Amino acid sequence: MSADPLPSKTLKISEIVSQNKVAVYGLIAGITAFFFHHYYENAYLATSLAAVSIALLSMTVSEVAEELAERLEEPYGSFVLTFSAVIVEIILLFMVLLNAQHDARALDTVKGGIISAVIVDMNVLLGLAVFIGGLAFKEQEHNEDTSSTYTTILLVASSALLVPSILHYTAQSQSDLQLASNIIGFVLFLFYIVIFIFQTKTHSHFFKATARSRLFRYKRRLEEGEEEEEPEAFEHLGTFTNFIIIFSLIALIGIIAEIFANEGMRLVQKYDFPVGLAGLIIAIISVAPEIMTAVKAAKNDQIQRVINIAMGASTVSIMLTVPILLALSYSTAHPLTLDFNTLQVGALILTIILAWKTTDDGETNYFEGTSHLFFFICYAIIAAFY
Repeated sequence: MSADPLPSKTLKISEIVSQNKVAVYGLIAGITAFFFHHYYENAYLATSLAAVSIALLSMTVSEVAEELAERLEEPYGSFVLTFSAVIVEIILLFMVLLNAQHDARALDTVKGGIISAVIVDMNVLLGLAVFIGGLAFKEQEHNEDTSSTYTTILLVASSALLVPSILHYTAQSQSDLQLASNIIGFVLFLFYIVIFIFQTKTHSHFFKATARSRLFRYKRRLEEGEEEEEPEAFEHLGTFTNFIIIFSLIALIGIIAEIFANEGMRLVQKYDFPVGLAGLIIAIISVAPEIMTAVKAAKNDQIQRVINIAMGASTVSIMLTVPILLALSYSTAHPLTLDFNTLQVGALILTIILAWKTTDDGETNYFEGTSHLFFFICYAIIAAFY
């Protein structure tokens, strides 16, 4: 881990705030949502403002995480980005899960949110970043070992999720399904420990840009030139301070997520809103900051970071979100089971196959990004009417 960079100048609090208006707007939206929730009981405005607040605060979390990622370097840098987003996802889904005692569809919304997070990561995030990067640069190169390893991991993980889904039709009792779900959750967690060691210790070079892709990018930068960007506020702060900021923001998001979940599920129940689409909306809110980070990286010709973020976040979404939510669900009246429906499992497996085909040669272009975006549109349409 590299030492903290020396700040070029000391910033006042007012200067930090002025450079991060997104966080200020997010805080204002969150406070307003609180008042509409507790004092005016307006579910429409409370839900909308809470969603805006979570998205804006998550963008700030992403900015801080991106700065920490620059200092920690790969693969640790991408871990900070993916873990910060996955924590937000877990908080949102758990708050929805707490509503299961009032509305049984909350469980289906949580299941849809788990799968949708991967669908959004692998199709919207990866697709949009690759598409924009492909328009800016004819082709972009990354380490093909990265995508090959991640798609193998995700294919195994999605196959594991098939087990409880199949047992949903064959299990003798609900307790059998619950037990099978818990075993699969534990197996996924153990598998992630192996993957973490693989990523950080034995094969960390699999998740870094190759010498060929670095040279490819360096030559292009020499040919096209690169403008020097204005330093942002978080670059002047130490690593420890940035970690405090990111954890504080995530805690604040957790408070606002409770408003979003409670009021949102009221609207879902009132208007019989499709739970698949509700899960998709939750996924988009939690993944939105990562999408912005990935698009920025693609425009800067950092496609290796895009691959690490998209596939790394998908891996963590399945292998950590699932076991953690299973454990947390025991604090509620309705423990979670992993019996996903046919659409969810099918879309998940097809997404992984598509990602394998579009990234296996170590090069990306705008057509491959377009393929992912069109796949997502088809999934969203089916989720809305399923």
